[in-house]
Amino acid sequence: MLQLTVITVGNLKESYWREALAEYEKRLCAFCKPNIIQLKEAKLSENPSASEIAAALSDEGKRILAAIPPRAYRIALCVEGKQFSSEELADKLDAAVTSNGSICLIIGSSFGLSAEVKSACDLRLSVSKLTFPHQMMRVLLLEVLYRSFSILKGTKYHK
Repeated sequence: MLQLTVITVGNLKESYWREALAEYEKRLCAFCKPNIIQLKEAKLSENPSASEIAAALSDEGKRILAAIPPRAYRIALCVEGKQFSSEELADKLDAAVTSNGSICLIIGSSFGLSAEVKSACDLRLSVSKLTFPHQMMRVLLLEVLYRSFSILKGTKYHK
């Protein structure tokens, strides 16, 4: 069965986000073996300087890179990433599974991802030009993945 890893930085504090994430994680089990890895967010001051942010991203980046499964097709979620329709993303994921056997998606902290993480990825993905809260993005990503796998399997979920 397909191994799907999602690496995120920071914790989900509100129960409604955790419940929504758990629901989509459960749904994904019909198509793959999901593994959600939550890494601790680097501590920053109230108004961090550019150098503090860069150091935090570097620290988080090292831990992200260490958590990526070997041989996985790596996808970084970032604002400058490529946007796809639901069907196009499903096809992209299908091709990634065929070539690599596993997929790893990465969501950074509220300040994003380090350049090292982005460079190590096979694809930079943007879900939308809109900005979403970090916690909502996790749920949105799992819904997008569930929709993609539903499209590939021909289920009624995607309309």
